[in-house]
Amino acid sequence: MNHIRVKIMKMSKKLVIAATVLPLVLGSASALAYGGGKGGHHGKGGEGMCGGFDGKRMFRELDLTDAQKDQMKELRQANRDAMHAKFSGDFATKQAEMQARQQKMQDLVLADSFDADAANALASEMVQQQTERRVQMLERQHEMLNILTPEQKVKFKELQKERMERCFSKMESRAAKHAN
Repeated sequence: MNHIRVKIMKMSKKLVIAATVLPLVLGSASALAYGGGKGGHHGKGGEGMCGGFDGKRMFRELDLTDAQKDQMKELRQANRDAMHAKFSGDFATKQAEMQARQQKMQDLVLADSFDADAANALASEMVQQQTERRVQMLERQHEMLNILTPEQKVKFKELQKERMERCFSKMESRAAKHAN
């Protein structure tokens, strides 16, 4: 009976680590996904390998008017400025918050007994922060896509679909290659 309890405790610790690390990883990718640098897969921005919003690259294929290009440039600059203001604010406070969260995670996984309630509270806090970042990212993408004409939006959807198909095709090829 005690052996089973130990296994459950070890599994719980692994789940908490996964629940706490995953939002951090996704949050970092999200921050870089748009306007925050060259995140994503191979520096293309977006959500990893096949997802995401590769706006600047795709917009080149949409025959934007000069006015649309100017609007896009203004939005990108406003987003950069907002990100810069957000991250250059009180750096010491943000760093202290990150260290406190890291310490909470360490305390949870290194404790003699596992506190599921504390783990759930911490994981929920991290998920909420990730959700807020994701909503902000989607709002920025919405602003940019609303500059497009209805025809350009149709072409954008087609380009996005083609990109996804190419990406999934590459993933299938890699999976088949690794299976052999």
